[in-house]
Amino acid sequence: MRRNFLKIGLAAAMTLTGVATIAPQKIVNAATLKAPIKRVQIDYLPGKDVKIWTNYQKGQLISFRAKNNSKWNVAETAVDKKGKLWYKIGDNEWIEARYTKDLDGEDNESNDKSANNKKDKKAKKQKQPKQTNKEVTPKPTSVTKKPKKPSQAPKNPSSLPAATAPAATGSAAQRQQAVVKLAKSQVGKGYVWGGNGPDAYDCSGLVQSIYSKVGGVQLPRVTTDQVKMGTTVSMDQLQPGDLLYWGSVDAPYHIGIYIGNNQYVHASTPDKGVVLDTISSYFYPCVAKRVIQ
Repeated sequence: MRRNFLKIGLAAAMTLTGVATIAPQKIVNAATLKAPIKRVQIDYLPGKDVKIWTNYQKGQLISFRAKNNSKWNVAETAVDKKGKLWYKIGDNEWIEARYTKDLDGEDNESNDKSANNKKDKKAKKQKQPKQTNKEVTPKPTSVTKKPKKPSQAPKNPSSLPAATAPAATGSAAQRQQAVVKLAKSQVGKGYVWGGNGPDAYDCSGLVQSIYSKVGGVQLPRVTTDQVKMGTTVSMDQLQPGDLLYWGSVDAPYHIGIYIGNNQYVHASTPDKGVVLDTISSYFYPCVAKRVIQ
């Protein structure tokens, strides 16, 4: 029923909003998204950013915005009661489609050029004449082989490649510090929606990766499930390694790792990447959770 509603709604959106082309519709689970429906670029007034909402139907306004000319992956499309087309660009993050332009055409053009270049190279190789008459030097019938040296174990066993990392061990305090240390080391890396690292993450992917590696805790993939883990702590009782959430307590749209001194690490936006920020009244968490006990 929901898929039929989306198809009917999107047809109405094409008439009401004047959208010329819309990608094929499919329901995508944000936690398992591997390939986006399409890519879009924010196409708004110069110097103006586009608002991001937690839902396309009476959602809450998110404190950060989509910068003009920034590029985003679209995970899902929907039409609201007024017939406006919306794009889902992250966990509980929606923008109006009318402020974007499709990048599929550019991607396809680039792919076509790449394919043509491969064809040209293949054709050149086929045109080169093959050498049929080659002088063959006879190989000697008897060859004196050098005896193989017996294999020796390396003098320094620690130089061997590391095996699969063992499960996180140690006290709660040690694991909390390990989480903080690893979180700080990720600052400066990129942001990609649905990214799990090691070079780029989204907010929930960064947290899940760090806690599974050194925190000894396997968290769910998305913020709305992660917030159900652990125990709630007050903001004046925060400890390094606690999780901070923004939005609503039941359905937060953003997550970060508290590292102490009123600071936290989080995968912010495609423009900023993974950054270290200070908690402020302008962008204040809705709840904090402790998952390392």
